[in-house]
Amino acid sequence: MNEQTIALVTGANKGIGYEIAAGLGALGWSVGVGARDEERREAAVAKLLAAGVDAFGVPLDVTDDASVTAAAGLVQDRAGRLDVLVNNAGITGSAPQLPTTVDPSTVWAAVQTNVIGVIRVTNAMLPLLRRSTSPRIVNMSSSVGSLTRQTTPGAETGPIAVAYAPSKTFLNAVTVQYAKELHDTNILINAACPGFCATDLNGFRGVRTPEQGAAVALRLAALPDDGPTGRFFDDAGEVPW
Repeated sequence: MNEQTIALVTGANKGIGYEIAAGLGALGWSVGVGARDEERREAAVAKLLAAGVDAFGVPLDVTDDASVTAAAGLVQDRAGRLDVLVNNAGITGSAPQLPTTVDPSTVWAAVQTNVIGVIRVTNAMLPLLRRSTSPRIVNMSSSVGSLTRQTTPGAETGPIAVAYAPSKTFLNAVTVQYAKELHDTNILINAACPGFCATDLNGFRGVRTPEQGAAVALRLAALPDDGPTGRFFDDAGEVPW
């Protein structure tokens, strides 16, 4: 009998993260709901359990070393390994984000969560991922992080955002570096763009549903062993860096 797949999704108490957790749970996987807000986390877990998902709460603040270490210990105690990590937690940062007037602390906050937080969580979970037969890491990025798209005349890449957009470019670059270091392992790591989804991150201005945005992450989380690594995808296929 095959072992149940164990997944952890950060920022999973709402929006795209919640839908990723729900989608992975629908595959029969056991899903850790990572979130720092206890009330929202437990409400999300209860909703998932009611829907038949084998969900469990993971207190997790990606900007805090102690919190991330404790989260890794919780997963270790529960399952002894981790098969899939979805780094979904992220922030847009406060406005305005014009490069000539931005408060540098706004840029730093975005990088702390969207980049350093991913590195912190990934490194803490790597020992558990190495115990999996088919480990996968999915970093939730955005097409606004594509330098190719940002520099293509006429391409729609949203408003000027010197904190958020470059933080996703940074995340994409970090994803490539992990793929290069882990190339001789069975760990596949890729970046995913969910599209412009209606979530509280953008004041619900998006044109896609969180469930639609979760689809690309579900696909990358379940890649076959000969699947791609160090690449960037959305629903339409590969996104240029």
